Amino acid sequence: MRLELKDIIHVPDAKKTFQFQVDLSDLEFYGRKPITRPVLAEGSVTNHAGALVLEGAARSVLDLACDRCGKEFSREKAVQLDSLVAQTLEDEENDEIILLEGTELDLDDVVTTAFVLAMDTKNLCSDDCKGLCAGCGVNLNEEPCRCRPEVDPRLAALAQLLDKDAE
Repeated sequence: MRLELKDIIHVPDAKKTFQFQVDLSDLEFYGRKPITRPVLAEGSVTNHAGALVLEGAARSVLDLACDRCGKEFSREKAVQLDSLVAQTLEDEENDEIILLEGTELDLDDVVTTAFVLAMDTKNLCSDDCKGLCAGCGVNLNEEPCRCRPEVDPRLAALAQLLDKDAE
């Protein structure tokens, strides 16, 4: 979506609102496409004493897989869209200011960039996820490990004595 801002560029306290959806389902992260639902973006651009300020948020529900146990789960993701907007840049190294294309703001690009930069590198189904057992592969959140503890070869004879006592 392209937001035309010529009506507010030179008008102090003028405001232009927006609300739209963008499809980011083709974006791939670590071999998966977690953004299966549309991203809803809403907010406004306001002229504060000659400075254009973008304020808003973008949100969607992501379909993820836990990086510890592999369980599929969904989680809402919300990203703030707060930035300055300008027609020209005085300092080429300022990445925090969004540049207009003429008098238009490319909101699709703004939302896509903000959402991609805010994606987590690690996704967990819960903060206390125990993951999978490296030995037997069971999901430790659902059942206990079935592995027998490894015995130090120097203590193998003593372990055999303990096994006989347990019988």
